[in-house]
Amino acid sequence: MTTGIDTPLTAQGMIDIDFSALSLAQLEAMETAAFDVLDSLGRLARAGTTITDEILKAQGPFLEWDHYPAGDVYDWNSHSQYYYHAHPAGNRPPRFPEGFWSAEHGHFHTFLRAQGMPEGAAPADVPGADDGTPREAALSHIIAISMGPDGMPFRLFTTNRWVTNEQWYDAETVIRLIDHFAMTCALPSRPVNTWITSMLRLFRPQIENLLRQRDAALAERMADNEGSEINAFDDRELEIASMTEISVDAHIERLAAELKQRRVAANS
Repeated sequence: MTTGIDTPLTAQGMIDIDFSALSLAQLEAMETAAFDVLDSLGRLARAGTTITDEILKAQGPFLEWDHYPAGDVYDWNSHSQYYYHAHPAGNRPPRFPEGFWSAEHGHFHTFLRAQGMPEGAAPADVPGADDGTPREAALSHIIAISMGPDGMPFRLFTTNRWVTNEQWYDAETVIRLIDHFAMTCALPSRPVNTWITSMLRLFRPQIENLLRQRDAALAERMADNEGSEINAFDDRELEIASMTEISVDAHIERLAAELKQRRVAANS
Protein backbone atom coordinates (compact mmCIF):
# COMPACT_ATOMS: atom_id res chain seq x y z
CA MET A 1 0.00 0.00 0.00
CA THR A 2 1.17 3.54 -0.68
CA THR A 3 1.81 4.89 2.79
CA GLY A 4 2.79 8.49 2.39
CA ILE A 5 3.05 11.51 0.13
CA ASP A 6 3.58 14.58 2.29
CA THR A 7 3.61 12.96 5.72
CA PRO A 8 4.63 9.39 6.62
CA LEU A 9 2.78 6.90 8.76
CA THR A 10 4.28 6.15 12.14
CA ALA A 11 4.97 2.55 13.17
CA GLN A 12 1.52 2.54 14.80
CA GLY A 13 -0.23 3.41 11.54
CA MET A 14 -0.90 7.04 12.48
CA ILE A 15 -0.06 9.95 10.17
CA ASP A 16 2.28 12.30 12.03
CA ILE A 17 1.13 15.86 11.32
CA ASP A 18 3.65 18.70 11.56
CA PHE A 19 1.51 21.25 13.40
CA SER A 20 4.25 23.86 13.12
CA ALA A 21 3.80 23.84 9.33
CA LEU A 22 0.11 24.83 9.60
CA SER A 23 -0.97 28.45 9.44
CA LEU A 24 -2.62 30.15 12.41
CA ALA A 25 -5.86 30.34 10.43
CA GLN A 26 -5.75 26.58 9.85
CA LEU A 27 -5.07 25.90 13.52
CA GLU A 28 -7.87 28.18 14.67
CA ALA A 29 -10.34 26.53 12.29
CA MET A 30 -9.34 23.18 13.77
CA GLU A 31 -9.73 24.62 17.28
CA THR A 32 -13.30 25.71 16.51
CA ALA A 33 -14.03 22.22 15.19
CA ALA A 34 -12.48 20.69 18.32
CA PHE A 35 -14.88 22.66 20.54
CA ASP A 36 -17.84 21.36 18.51
CA VAL A 37 -16.58 17.76 18.54
CA LEU A 38 -16.09 17.80 22.31
CA ASP A 39 -19.41 19.57 22.89
CA SER A 40 -21.27 16.95 20.84
CA LEU A 41 -19.56 14.08 22.63
CA GLY A 42 -20.26 15.74 25.98
CA ARG A 43 -23.95 16.22 25.22
CA LEU A 44 -24.32 12.56 24.30
CA ALA A 45 -22.30 11.38 27.31
CA ARG A 46 -24.54 13.38 29.65
CA ALA A 47 -27.53 11.67 28.05
CA GLY A 48 -25.87 8.30 28.66
CA THR A 49 -25.28 7.52 25.00
CA THR A 50 -22.61 7.59 22.27
CA ILE A 51 -22.31 8.60 18.62
CA THR A 52 -23.00 5.07 17.41
CA ASP A 53 -25.82 4.41 19.89
CA GLU A 54 -27.47 7.64 18.79
CA ILE A 55 -27.27 6.87 15.06
CA LEU A 56 -28.66 3.36 15.58
CA LYS A 57 -31.47 4.43 17.92
CA ALA A 58 -34.87 3.02 16.89
CA GLN A 59 -33.30 1.42 13.80
CA GLY A 60 -33.91 -2.20 14.73
CA PRO A 61 -31.19 -4.90 14.60
CA PHE A 62 -27.75 -3.72 13.46
CA LEU A 63 -27.17 -5.82 10.33
CA GLU A 64 -23.94 -6.01 8.34
CA TRP A 65 -23.95 -4.02 5.07
CA ASP A 66 -27.25 -2.23 5.79
CA HIS A 67 -27.16 1.58 5.87
CA TYR A 68 -28.04 3.42 9.09
CA PRO A 69 -30.19 5.29 9.47
CA ALA A 70 -32.35 3.75 6.75
CA GLY A 71 -32.18 5.88 3.62
CA ASP A 72 -28.97 7.64 4.73
CA VAL A 73 -28.78 11.18 6.16
CA TYR A 74 -29.07 13.89 3.51
CA ASP A 75 -28.86 17.64 4.05
CA TRP A 76 -30.95 19.45 1.44
CA ASN A 77 -29.22 22.77 2.19
CA SER A 78 -25.62 21.68 1.64
CA HIS A 79 -26.25 18.45 -0.31
CA SER A 80 -24.02 16.59 2.14
CA GLN A 81 -24.74 12.95 2.89
CA TYR A 82 -23.56 10.18 5.22
CA TYR A 83 -24.46 6.75 6.46
CA TYR A 84 -23.16 4.26 9.00
CA HIS A 85 -22.66 0.55 8.42
CA ALA A 86 -20.48 -2.45 9.21
CA HIS A 87 -18.67 -5.11 7.19
CA PRO A 88 -18.52 -8.79 8.17
CA ALA A 89 -15.59 -9.25 10.54
CA GLY A 90 -14.04 -11.92 8.33
CA ASN A 91 -14.40 -9.88 5.13
CA ARG A 92 -10.80 -8.60 5.20
CA PRO A 93 -9.94 -6.00 2.56
CA PRO A 94 -7.10 -7.11 0.26
CA ARG A 95 -3.59 -6.27 1.49
CA PHE A 96 -4.78 -5.56 5.03
CA PRO A 97 -4.28 -7.84 8.04
CA GLU A 98 -6.85 -10.13 9.56
CA GLY A 99 -9.12 -8.34 12.00
CA PHE A 100 -9.26 -5.07 10.04
CA TRP A 101 -13.06 -4.90 10.21
CA SER A 102 -13.47 -6.78 13.49
CA ALA A 103 -11.49 -4.02 15.25
CA GLU A 104 -14.35 -1.61 14.61
CA HIS A 105 -18.02 -1.51 15.50
CA GLY A 106 -18.77 0.10 12.13
CA HIS A 107 -17.87 3.17 10.09
CA PHE A 108 -19.34 6.33 8.61
CA HIS A 109 -19.06 7.17 4.91
CA THR A 110 -19.28 10.89 4.11
CA PHE A 111 -20.20 12.38 0.72
CA LEU A 112 -20.96 15.61 -1.08
CA ARG A 113 -23.34 15.61 -4.03
CA ALA A 114 -22.74 17.66 -7.17
CA GLN A 115 -25.35 20.29 -6.27
CA GLY A 116 -23.33 21.27 -3.20
CA MET A 117 -19.94 21.44 -4.90
CA PRO A 118 -18.12 24.73 -5.51
CA GLU A 119 -17.98 26.26 -8.98
CA GLY A 120 -15.41 24.55 -11.18
CA ALA A 121 -15.52 21.19 -9.40
CA ALA A 122 -15.58 18.60 -12.16
CA PRO A 123 -15.12 14.82 -12.23
CA ALA A 124 -11.64 13.60 -13.06
CA ASP A 125 -10.92 12.25 -16.53
CA VAL A 126 -10.19 8.67 -15.50
CA PRO A 127 -11.06 5.29 -17.05
CA GLY A 128 -14.77 4.61 -16.78
CA ALA A 129 -15.58 8.16 -15.66
CA ASP A 130 -18.27 8.65 -18.31
CA ASP A 131 -20.66 6.06 -16.93
CA GLY A 132 -23.84 7.94 -17.80
CA THR A 133 -24.50 9.15 -14.23
CA PRO A 134 -26.63 12.33 -14.38
CA ARG A 135 -24.78 15.34 -13.00
CA GLU A 136 -27.41 15.87 -10.29
CA ALA A 137 -26.96 12.28 -9.09
CA ALA A 138 -23.16 12.38 -8.96
CA LEU A 139 -21.51 12.28 -5.56
CA SER A 140 -17.98 12.26 -4.19
CA HIS A 141 -16.83 10.24 -1.20
CA ILE A 142 -14.77 12.40 1.15
CA ILE A 143 -13.64 10.15 4.01
CA ALA A 144 -14.72 7.16 6.09
CA ILE A 145 -14.56 7.23 9.91
CA SER A 146 -14.13 3.95 11.79
CA MET A 147 -15.79 3.73 15.20
CA GLY A 148 -14.65 1.49 18.04
CA PRO A 149 -16.90 -0.57 20.33
CA ASP A 150 -16.70 2.36 22.79
CA GLY A 151 -18.43 4.66 20.30
CA MET A 152 -15.29 6.71 19.65
CA PRO A 153 -13.52 7.24 16.30
CA PHE A 154 -10.15 5.54 15.88
CA ARG A 155 -9.39 5.42 12.14
CA LEU A 156 -9.88 7.38 8.91
CA PHE A 157 -9.70 5.77 5.48
CA THR A 158 -10.36 6.37 1.80
CA THR A 159 -11.85 3.92 -0.68
CA ASN A 160 -11.63 3.02 -4.34
CA ARG A 161 -14.41 4.22 -6.66
CA TRP A 162 -16.25 0.89 -6.89
CA VAL A 163 -16.70 0.66 -3.12
CA THR A 164 -19.23 3.51 -2.92
CA ASN A 165 -20.13 3.75 -6.62
CA GLU A 166 -19.05 7.38 -6.61
CA GLN A 167 -18.14 9.78 -9.38
CA TRP A 168 -14.36 10.19 -9.17
CA TYR A 169 -12.93 13.60 -8.27
CA ASP A 170 -9.20 14.08 -7.87
CA ALA A 171 -7.71 14.67 -4.43
CA GLU A 172 -7.30 18.43 -4.77
CA THR A 173 -10.95 18.79 -5.78
CA VAL A 174 -12.16 16.59 -2.91
CA ILE A 175 -10.05 18.65 -0.49
CA ARG A 176 -12.01 21.71 -1.64
CA LEU A 177 -15.23 19.85 -0.84
CA ILE A 178 -14.40 19.51 2.86
CA ASP A 179 -15.47 23.09 3.59
CA HIS A 180 -18.78 22.47 1.81
CA PHE A 181 -19.67 19.37 3.81
CA ALA A 182 -22.10 20.56 6.47
CA MET A 183 -24.87 18.59 8.13
CA THR A 184 -27.13 21.50 9.15
CA CYS A 185 -30.28 19.42 9.62
CA ALA A 186 -31.57 18.34 13.02
CA LEU A 187 -32.41 14.75 12.12
CA PRO A 188 -31.61 12.07 13.01
CA SER A 189 -29.49 13.72 15.73
CA ARG A 190 -28.18 17.26 16.02
CA PRO A 191 -25.14 16.22 18.12
CA VAL A 192 -24.16 13.50 15.62
CA ASN A 193 -24.59 15.85 12.65
CA THR A 194 -22.49 18.55 14.32
CA TRP A 195 -19.89 15.97 15.33
CA ILE A 196 -19.44 14.47 11.87
CA THR A 197 -19.24 17.91 10.24
CA SER A 198 -16.62 19.03 12.73
CA MET A 199 -14.59 15.82 12.52
CA LEU A 200 -13.82 16.60 8.87
CA ARG A 201 -12.49 20.00 9.89
CA LEU A 202 -10.64 18.89 13.02
CA PHE A 203 -8.78 16.17 11.12
CA ARG A 204 -8.47 18.09 7.87
CA PRO A 205 -4.64 17.75 7.67
CA GLN A 206 -4.92 13.96 7.92
CA ILE A 207 -7.79 13.84 5.43
CA GLU A 208 -5.90 15.95 2.89
CA ASN A 209 -2.93 13.62 3.22
CA LEU A 210 -5.09 10.52 2.87
CA LEU A 211 -6.77 11.83 -0.27
CA ARG A 212 -3.39 12.46 -1.90
CA GLN A 213 -2.27 8.99 -0.83
CA ARG A 214 -5.48 7.63 -2.37
CA ASP A 215 -4.67 9.18 -5.75
CA ALA A 216 -1.10 7.90 -5.58
CA ALA A 217 -2.36 4.37 -4.81
CA LEU A 218 -4.71 4.49 -7.82
CA ALA A 219 -1.95 5.82 -10.09
CA GLU A 220 0.30 2.99 -8.92
CA ARG A 221 -2.45 0.43 -9.60
CA MET A 222 -3.10 1.89 -13.06
CA ALA A 223 0.60 1.47 -13.86
CA ASP A 224 0.55 -2.10 -12.52
CA ASN A 225 -2.52 -2.90 -14.66
CA GLU A 226 -1.19 -1.30 -17.84
CA GLY A 227 -1.84 -3.60 -20.77
CA SER A 228 -4.51 -5.58 -18.92
CA GLU A 229 -8.28 -5.26 -19.09
CA ILE A 230 -8.53 -4.41 -15.37
CA ASN A 231 -9.70 -0.88 -14.64
CA ALA A 232 -7.89 0.25 -11.48
CA PHE A 233 -11.00 2.12 -10.28
CA ASP A 234 -13.04 -1.09 -10.47
CA ASP A 235 -10.25 -3.37 -9.21
CA ARG A 236 -11.63 -5.50 -6.35
CA GLU A 237 -8.07 -6.04 -5.12
CA LEU A 238 -7.89 -2.34 -4.23
CA GLU A 239 -10.68 -1.56 -1.80
CA ILE A 240 -9.07 0.75 0.76
CA ALA A 241 -6.58 3.15 -0.79
CA SER A 242 -5.20 4.84 2.34
CA MET A 243 -5.79 4.86 6.08
CA THR A 244 -4.55 6.26 9.36
CA GLU A 245 -5.30 5.66 13.01
CA ILE A 246 -6.50 8.70 14.98
CA SER A 247 -7.03 9.79 18.58
CA VAL A 248 -9.34 12.72 19.27
CA ASP A 249 -7.76 13.41 22.66
CA ALA A 250 -4.16 13.24 21.47
CA HIS A 251 -4.89 15.33 18.37
CA ILE A 252 -6.62 18.08 20.36
CA GLU A 253 -3.83 18.05 22.95
CA ARG A 254 -1.20 18.64 20.26
CA LEU A 255 -3.37 21.30 18.63
CA ALA A 256 -3.80 23.14 21.94
CA ALA A 257 -0.07 23.01 22.63
CA GLU A 258 0.78 24.47 19.22
CA LEU A 259 -1.79 27.25 19.55
CA LYS A 260 -0.57 28.12 23.03
CA GLN A 261 2.99 28.36 21.75
CA ARG A 262 1.92 30.58 18.85
CA ARG A 263 -0.11 32.88 21.07
CA VAL A 264 2.62 33.21 23.67
CA ALA A 265 5.13 34.06 20.94
CA ALA A 266 2.75 36.63 19.42
CA ASN A 267 2.30 38.38 22.79
CA SER A 268 5.97 38.35 23.86
